[in-house]
Order: sequence, then C-alpha cells, then structure tokens
Amino acid sequence: MKKYLFTILTIFLIVVGCTKFPIDEDGLLITDREDCYISNLELLGADQRSVLTEKLVVIDEEKLTISAEVQFGTDLRNIYPQFSLATDAKLDPKIVGKVDFSDLEHPKQYTVISGNRKVRKTYTVLITVQQP
Repeated sequence: MKKYLFTILTIFLIVVGCTKFPIDEDGLLITDREDCYISNLELLGADQRSVLTEKLVVIDEEKLTISAEVQFGTDLRNIYPQFSLATDAKLDPKIVGKVDFSDLEHPKQYTVISGNRKVRKTYTVLITVQQP
C-alpha cells in the first residue's frame, strides 16, 4: 500500500511541478525570458567540418545582420548552419538539415523568438566566399 501511495504522490508532484511554464507548439517551455539574440554562427560542410575562414563571424545587433566568410570551393548548396541563441529562445525557420546558401543575392533570414515568445528579431545571414 505504501508503494502505491508513494507512486501516486510522486506522479502528482511531477505533474504539479512541471506546470509553472506552458509549452509551445514545438514542445518547448515558454518562460519569462525576454532575451532575443544570436551569439554565434557556425557553418559546417558535408563532412561536418567548419567551412568558415579565419575571419571572425560578425554579428551586428543594430542592423540585425550576420556576416561570415566561407572557404574558397565550399559547396554553398550543402551547408549546415548552427546558431547559438539566447537562453530559452528558438529559431524560425527551424534547422532540420542542410541549407542552400548558393543564392548570394538573396541572403537567408532567420527569426529569433524570445523565451516568452513576445520578442522577435529577424537576422539576415550574409555569406561571402574567400578569394582564391
């Protein structure tokens, strides 16, 4: 009997303890955090290695742009971007695989959504290719 009572009490505490923050459509917690930014970008090639040059990735918070230079010869149709975001923030569109960055005239845009889902910032990713 004690075992059943303990199990029921444990389940009750888990359910009550996890209801402080609601969950969004992606199954992520909606928190009270308002931070909304990208702190880093990494670009990986088909071999899962970085294709960035030694130049730093520049994130401009005023213009909401991210500038990065990739190595000469990089297949821009087969890039896997990895973003570092503010705590509890999420990215739209989601990164679910390789991304085609080959159209340099029309840069990709990604929107960061804060943990409370009230603040949104759309960043433009500007890719340049290293000269040979």
